[in-house]
Amino acid sequence: MKVTPSLYSETKSAKLVWELLNEGVAVWLLVCNRKNLDTENQDRAMMARIFMLLLLLLILGLQFPPAACKAQTAMCTISDPSLLPYKYHQRGDLIIGAIVSQFGCLFDDISFSEHPKTKLMDELVPTPKNYQHVLSLVFAVKEINENQKILPNVSLGFHIYDSYLNARLTHQNILKLLSLDETIVPNFKCVKQKNLIAAIGGLDPEISFYMATQLGIYKIPQIAYCTLAPLMNVKVQLPSFYRMVPDEAHQYRGIVHLLQHFQWTWVGIIALDDDSGEHFVKTMRTMFSEHGICTAFSQKIPLLSQFTEIAEMLKSIDVTDSMISMTMSRINAKVNVYVINAEALTMSGLKLAIYFYMMMEGITEIFTGKVWIMTAQNDFSTPLVNKDFNIQIFHGALSFAIHSNEVLGFSDFLQSLHPDSQKGDDFIRIFWEQAFGCIFSNSEGKSSSIMCTGQERLENLPGTLFELSMTGQSYSIYNAVHTLAHALQRMCSIRSKLRATVDECRFSPPKLSSSQLHPFLRSISFNNSAGDTIYFDEDGELAGGFDLINWVTFPNQSFLRVKAGMMDPWASPGKEFSITEEAISWHRMFNQVLPIALCNDQCHPGYSRRKKEGEPFCCYDCDPCSAGKISDQKDMDDCSKCPEGQFPNKNRDQCLPKGLNFLSFTEPLGMVLSALALSFSLITALVLRIFIKNQDTPIVKANNRDLTYSLLISLLLCFLCSLLFIGKPQAATCYLRQSFFGMVFSVAISCVLAKTITVVLAFMATKPGSSLRKWVGKRLANTIILGCSLIQASICAVWLCTAPPFPHLDMDSLAEEIVVECSEGSITMFYCALGYLGFLSMVSFIVAFLARKLPDSFNEAKFITFSMLVFCSVWLSFIPPYLSTKGKYMVAVEIFSILASSAGLLGCIFIPKCYIVLLRPELNSKDQLLRRN
Repeated sequence: MKVTPSLYSETKSAKLVWELLNEGVAVWLLVCNRKNLDTENQDRAMMARIFMLLLLLLILGLQFPPAACKAQTAMCTISDPSLLPYKYHQRGDLIIGAIVSQFGCLFDDISFSEHPKTKLMDELVPTPKNYQHVLSLVFAVKEINENQKILPNVSLGFHIYDSYLNARLTHQNILKLLSLDETIVPNFKCVKQKNLIAAIGGLDPEISFYMATQLGIYKIPQIAYCTLAPLMNVKVQLPSFYRMVPDEAHQYRGIVHLLQHFQWTWVGIIALDDDSGEHFVKTMRTMFSEHGICTAFSQKIPLLSQFTEIAEMLKSIDVTDSMISMTMSRINAKVNVYVINAEALTMSGLKLAIYFYMMMEGITEIFTGKVWIMTAQNDFSTPLVNKDFNIQIFHGALSFAIHSNEVLGFSDFLQSLHPDSQKGDDFIRIFWEQAFGCIFSNSEGKSSSIMCTGQERLENLPGTLFELSMTGQSYSIYNAVHTLAHALQRMCSIRSKLRATVDECRFSPPKLSSSQLHPFLRSISFNNSAGDTIYFDEDGELAGGFDLINWVTFPNQSFLRVKAGMMDPWASPGKEFSITEEAISWHRMFNQVLPIALCNDQCHPGYSRRKKEGEPFCCYDCDPCSAGKISDQKDMDDCSKCPEGQFPNKNRDQCLPKGLNFLSFTEPLGMVLSALALSFSLITALVLRIFIKNQDTPIVKANNRDLTYSLLISLLLCFLCSLLFIGKPQAATCYLRQSFFGMVFSVAISCVLAKTITVVLAFMATKPGSSLRKWVGKRLANTIILGCSLIQASICAVWLCTAPPFPHLDMDSLAEEIVVECSEGSITMFYCALGYLGFLSMVSFIVAFLARKLPDSFNEAKFITFSMLVFCSVWLSFIPPYLSTKGKYMVAVEIFSILASSAGLLGCIFIPKCYIVLLRPELNSKDQLLRRN
């Protein structure tokens, strides 16, 4: 039997041998072709012959190693120490190897006191659901062998072994794949005619890594279907490693998108207590914090290595209590959403903890009403607890799954299975017994009241044991087989083109090296039978996405997978994540109402969030918005001001348009002030008419008729000018009202001042030899009125020419209204005009006060004194409310001050005279006045 060396021999040793051989041949030819050799050269020729002889012996030794592949009794040959001969072989021109995870096993510890044989501690722990992985590979090979368009005249075969979730047995079965024979010869590939072209496996990162470390030595392509890659730089350290699964980072981003979509910001993380779990927790925590999601807790499930700890837990209640106390204290917290790194061992530990806790506490509803978000590894196929564990706890769970599609013919292929029809399949019988709970008649060491007939139907099995639809892992295996076939087909096509022949594709197994397949695998791209495009990205991982699955469970342990969305990293920006909420069935405890996952209740509109000291950033208090601000959404970080012209409503969750605020003629206050102004104007007109009608009477003459008429007319105008302050401010009214008010009031006060000075001068001029007689008369009064009025007119003229008043909209003074007002233009000029009126008032008051003791018959000083006291009191009390009020009430204060001060002058000066004229005419005579004097 011809045997080729291992890769090390093929590369290192063979290269050295050929270099030495070439050198030896060159020396030998040189020596043989020279004549008349001297003694030294003859010695060299002899040494060259000896060297060539040793070289030939070395070559023969490499070509025929010490019976390693011929004799099983050779010391370098390893006999199979395993008591688990489960495998599935099918002959073919090219062989595809596979390592599946159909069984779990418990083994004894190695004491190194005897030959390290593998002994079982207990029976196999099968996972019936994983048998579909084997069948998907068989179905794919069957499809390819029956398809004449792919690899015509070349048949594919396979060798399938189990990993038993054990490192020793995994390495041993990989050696079997390399030897392709029952005899294991370390460092040699025997049976060259049975060419292992590639290997598929495994289900988890550890098994995949075990395979990669051995297969990588020979550069044999390995296509794994584990959802998590080994924790290393696969592209650099494992160049022969491919993965028929998208990068797990895509599903991590999908989890974040899912949480953000439902606004779940308070979640728990559950992972296995190992390197993979630590990596998952660290990655999730980082991504959550970057996207505003808080981690309520992260719980590590104790490592259940190779099921040994599971068996210990089943035997020792103390261990169970310890695990429960570690796990349940957090999982049963007030957290509604859990993100689980759903590896098989993680789910095993979680289910066991929940199962034992609920059993010991005698409760059934403690874990209902939770949302479980799981990674793509989950398939509810955990061993040991499936039969007794109520999977309805996970009803409504969401998980990301490897994208799969319906493959035509696969369901029919599964339904056609029979325990006796699968030649070379050592897995089917134990699967059949475990799935249907029966035994075959020829099964050794087993007893059961139910015998397997082979007529049992797979469609009757619950989903936790077996599914007729192709799962995500099975779909990956199916695509892996077709990927290898298409890569071989492309290799064959290129070879045919290089040879310029149209020969059918043929491979010579001894000349075909599996390492030649890598360039074709890296660049492969094809559409499978389900219509999906299959190709690898630059890291050797499947370029694809993940499906979002909603798990609908039933009391009979069956379940339904409902596709509710997808995470497609290759979609256009903003459309990578899609979800159909209507397709999701939540747990019955939610009553189809969207679950809430928050650290505290959301802040309602009208409130803003305030971070709690010492708590995660997702925990906060709610503070009401400050005055003038609103928040119209839940959980606002800060309240915002309303746009100009709007104001917050009572709840501060909406902006309302502001109304216009001005003193209108139609509102009650405006109507009252208008009525008062007109009434006082009418009274003033009546007084003027009375005085004009009785202008020749002594009391009218004694009080200077012209000044009286001027005063009454100015008071009439004062009452009427208040009407300019009522109504919506316009440019004309703003321009006139303050200046007109200042002018007529200055005339009125000037008249009062002139009357007082005239009376004083009149009495002083009656003294003998007085020089004041020339000032007594109309000229002095007119001069006083004109002079005082011109000063106010000058002030108003400067004001109107430099900074005249104008209409203005005050948005800020009132919260809910826009104040339509007249801006004074120049506040300085406004207060100058008011100040001048105050100055005239004070002078008039002082002069009248000094003249109060003159004879009563011809003296108005007392009345003027009192009227000016009222006038000054009104305007002094006007300043504080005018400065403190806003809007129409400020205008009303000014109108009231105008009316009150004018009415004070009218009433105090003219009512006593009208009383005499109208009611006591007998007193209105010269004799009566002289008698009183």
